[in-house]
Amino acid sequence: MSVLYGSVTEHPFQQVFSLSRSLFVSAALAENQTSKDFAPVMIETLRHMYEYVPTALDWWHADRFCDQRFAQLLFEPPDSEQSSFSKLLQSHHIRGSVWLNERDGVLHKPKWRRNHIVPVLVFGVKTDTKYVKVLSDFPVLPAVTACAHLQWDTRSQEIATVFSYAVPAFINEFQLRGFVDEEGFVRFALIVHGHHSPYLPVFRADGQWHHFCVTWQQENGTWAIYADGKRRASASGLCTAGLDAPQAIYGQGTFIIGQDQDSLGGTFKAKESFSGNITDLHIWQKVLSVEQIENVRSCWMVEQELVFGWSLNALEIESTVEEVTAQFLCPGPVEECRVFEVGSSGFHHTSCLQSLPFICRYRKDAYWQLKKAQLESSHLLVSHVNMLAKRMVIPENIFTSNVRDMNLSVALGTLDVLATVLRKEETPVESSDLLMVLQLLKQVADVEIQEREELEMLEQLGQYYVEVTELILEEQNIETWSSISQAVRGPMAVVELCDRVVSLLAPLLTSGRTKITIQHQNVGMEVRKLELSSQQLSSETYLIQSPEEDRPDFIEIPVEEIQRLKAKGLRRVTVKNMWFGYSSLQHCLPSPGSSAAFQDVAASDGGQKYLSTAAGTAVISSTVLSDYQEISTSVRYHLQHHTQDLPDKLVGPICAFWNFSLSPDAGGMWSTAGCSVVTSLPDSTVCFCNHTTNFAVLLQVYEIERTTKEELTLQTLTFIGCGVSFCALVVTFILFLVVGVPKNERTTVHKNLIFALAAAEALLMFSELAKTNQVLCFLVTAFLHLSFMAAFSWMLVEGLLLWSKVVAVNMSEDRRMKFYYATGWGLPAIIVGVTLATSFNNYVADNYCWLNVQTNIIWAFVGPVLFILAVNTFVLFRVVVVTVSSARRRAKMLTPNSSLENQIGIQIWATAKPILVLLPVLGLTWVCGILVHLSIIWAYVFIVLNSLQGLYIFLVYAIYNSEVRNAIQRMKDKKKALSFTNCSHPINYLSSPRNTTSWETGKLSPAAASASSNPLQKDPPVKNITNRGNFGGKIPMGISSIKSPERPAVELTAFKSSGF
Repeated sequence: MSVLYGSVTEHPFQQVFSLSRSLFVSAALAENQTSKDFAPVMIETLRHMYEYVPTALDWWHADRFCDQRFAQLLFEPPDSEQSSFSKLLQSHHIRGSVWLNERDGVLHKPKWRRNHIVPVLVFGVKTDTKYVKVLSDFPVLPAVTACAHLQWDTRSQEIATVFSYAVPAFINEFQLRGFVDEEGFVRFALIVHGHHSPYLPVFRADGQWHHFCVTWQQENGTWAIYADGKRRASASGLCTAGLDAPQAIYGQGTFIIGQDQDSLGGTFKAKESFSGNITDLHIWQKVLSVEQIENVRSCWMVEQELVFGWSLNALEIESTVEEVTAQFLCPGPVEECRVFEVGSSGFHHTSCLQSLPFICRYRKDAYWQLKKAQLESSHLLVSHVNMLAKRMVIPENIFTSNVRDMNLSVALGTLDVLATVLRKEETPVESSDLLMVLQLLKQVADVEIQEREELEMLEQLGQYYVEVTELILEEQNIETWSSISQAVRGPMAVVELCDRVVSLLAPLLTSGRTKITIQHQNVGMEVRKLELSSQQLSSETYLIQSPEEDRPDFIEIPVEEIQRLKAKGLRRVTVKNMWFGYSSLQHCLPSPGSSAAFQDVAASDGGQKYLSTAAGTAVISSTVLSDYQEISTSVRYHLQHHTQDLPDKLVGPICAFWNFSLSPDAGGMWSTAGCSVVTSLPDSTVCFCNHTTNFAVLLQVYEIERTTKEELTLQTLTFIGCGVSFCALVVTFILFLVVGVPKNERTTVHKNLIFALAAAEALLMFSELAKTNQVLCFLVTAFLHLSFMAAFSWMLVEGLLLWSKVVAVNMSEDRRMKFYYATGWGLPAIIVGVTLATSFNNYVADNYCWLNVQTNIIWAFVGPVLFILAVNTFVLFRVVVVTVSSARRRAKMLTPNSSLENQIGIQIWATAKPILVLLPVLGLTWVCGILVHLSIIWAYVFIVLNSLQGLYIFLVYAIYNSEVRNAIQRMKDKKKALSFTNCSHPINYLSSPRNTTSWETGKLSPAAASASSNPLQKDPPVKNITNRGNFGGKIPMGISSIKSPERPAVELTAFKSSGF
């Protein structure tokens, strides 16, 4: 393990600290000098693009190089492809060794995971006073493992006690001792219950840091000593279970670091004391495996059965023992990294600090997306930043930028300039500019703190970082994020970067300042120090207020979790929190249904049909750290919903977190593992999760779906109603053609409406039979669309015709009919044609033969229908006003002495009659369709009213229509007259054309006039009504009333100009 820096100014091991740091820094400087002029080689395959970088870097710098270019270090090719891949590289003159990525993710962690900042205990000289006591409660230990990092003082060859564990029954219960032999090796011996192992060499006494672990288990007394990840000594029979030996190491003892206890917790001897530096001591009540020991060495915590975790809060430190902080470079699972040998197609390991060429692997679509963004960009933002900074702080080409170890002052100045430019930007950031900003943010997140004086700049760095993050996540940049989605694998990568930055703020926490909070609009971060030594513990809550909301979001660590941490021996922990408001990050997250978005099973259940899942709240996170090591804890969070009003949908909350390891090509996806809903309200949700990470509430949108029984009932009603209506419309159409109804524009409009509606009803009845045939279903849908649009267009014509009778229209009848035909048949044809031309592939729904309601195609029908209904509603309103006014005036003139109740009844009927008569032809019953989603009852009402529309037209415009009835009566009278003439004067009848001529010219013969003089058909006297003032319309001859034949009223579809 190498040390980057130390805070000790006068110390015998200062030389080691400085040496390690200088080696690392010199490697970085060498990289910067040599990486400027390399000539990369691009290799294209079917799925990937490979960039060979001949510049030699260590493994971690190579990994960072690829990451900052939005690529990955080369993974091991599959066995079947190794030979062909090697030949491919050789064909491009690539030979030798190249770095390989690690699929297990241990080495693949970014460099900040290797920056392990830990407190170090310094035992400067051998003395009988310096000691450190572990304050944890030790259970009975049938097995034990103790690991630590150690820097041995090479000036003395006397025995030194690294640690000792004593119990009242036995002082030398568990102990580790060592010394430096004549050959320069540190030899260790393990003591268990007074039984002593031999002193065996474990590592060289070179003044460097070394990692060691000792294990022992009761069974067979097996023990082992590991150093720097390798087993150095092992045997069995050390204090095995027997008559005179304990079954396990006793519990409730005293653990002392740096001294040998000759009595319980005391009586130290200077010559047996430890001198050197020690850190990262952990103790488990089990034997760790070789793999687990390697993970511990690589700064990965094994939490199972952990008795003591390294923390100054859990230690009683004697006043003369010095405490310092050091930042280490943690090794990987081994000190060696995997290398691919081009040519031999073999693999081997070498030191990760060795400099080698490497290959970056791009996904092909991501690479060309990067290239496209680079070529199409004008680089306005980057140019502006560089101009304002008066130097190049952001390169203009993604593929020519180098890996840089940015220092804190440079990072702070660059972010300040970038934030200034982004604040002034009123247009969306270009794709290449956004990529370069992300590249810069990656570099800043990897910044290293070289000197203590730089700590005061950290908070300002965090403020600029949060502001820049918020600005690039603004809603105006949504399309830009979409355009680079393949390259950056989603905006949640920004969350990862912010998590690194908030970790940098931890050194700023002191006893006087226990919390640092930064927020800019819709992005916030916080780091706080939590004292666990207090007697009154309470839950720890991070509460943050959104600029757009009155109510805050919050996440809390329950008091039970804090008590559990205290029971583990922790006295102080660090909590870091982040929050991304709904108006920023969620706008850039993958859309519902994409590969990266969480999606539940889209099934129909209980009358609900799944539609989509989307993040409906802010994203909030909380992480607990102890001495920079993450500790898993349970959390509870409360987030406000942010959704559009969906009155016809059901919304179900789901507690979830973003898992970066799932679907890595997409940057991760939502997962619900370990999370559950505690409380759900219409505007907020409370969740509980048994781990810490980035949380949100996903809102699943469901469509209210009818049950099978309800659907069957509605289909039956539709089929019956449409069948009855179709028959009624056919009969009505035949009557209009056969019985000799006078031909005028009104009857012509009626006939066209009846024809269009009958065609639509017929197609609707048999559309179910066509859904199994794709082509036939498409044709049926198109003709259904055309027929219903034609029916509604003729309903519009009915309204226009009625309007022409109410309001004077200066247009001849011939011109009006041309306009009516163009509206009734031409307009539907245009709408259907345009829809088919623009949306041919999405025209038909998936499960039935009708327009696709899941897209905007449905508006090609709904839009015109809503317009027609609005126009006809206004027309009906004007008709009702005219009819009521006319009825009131006539009632006053004809029956001036009638009672008030009678007058009210006349007015009520005058209002109801036009509504009842005109509803079917104006199509206003379709208004009920707007209410269908509210209740199944409205669906039944809608089906009944509209499926029986044809029957209604038949009753009103055939059975109770005066013209049709008069025409039928004339046919009857003519038949009687013909029969009488044939019987009386058969020869004269055959020679006399008078009756026929009268019928053909539309004028009644005397016989017909006599036959039509029935009292029930007598017209009322109208001259006193129509010629007095300008009140109401003229009343045409031959009108009968539905309510009473003896009380004729205004014929509602034959209004003429009245000056209204």
